[in-house]
Amino acid sequence: MSTTTQRSEWLRGVLGLCVLRAMADGPTYGYAIAANLARAGFGDVKGGTLYPLLARLEKNDLVTVEWRAGAGGPGRKYFSLTDAGRAELEQGITQWQAFSSVVTGYLTSDSAGDAPTSPRPPTP
Repeated sequence: MSTTTQRSEWLRGVLGLCVLRAMADGPTYGYAIAANLARAGFGDVKGGTLYPLLARLEKNDLVTVEWRAGAGGPGRKYFSLTDAGRAELEQGITQWQAFSSVVTGYLTSDSAGDAPTSPRPPTP
């Protein structure tokens, strides 16, 4: 697996959470979200990836959409977090921190752990 493929697969898993975070500071539009993610080191997030994700967030009532007239140019579609979106972001951050801690602990441990040598007892 190449480094680029690996990075893309990891990003796919957390992109929704990162996009919610990009909107946490106030209403913003797609290009600005992509630029924000690029500055943060996520690389180039293509519109074909970002805009369907934004549509899913809107469909799930995690963001609201507002068209604003452009200053001397075309209007832009601004996205804002809803209360449900803010709750989703907070919950996602908590879950991500717990998950990344487990992965980091596992990957940096001296041993990958012992596989069970006998069947586990049945759970009641």
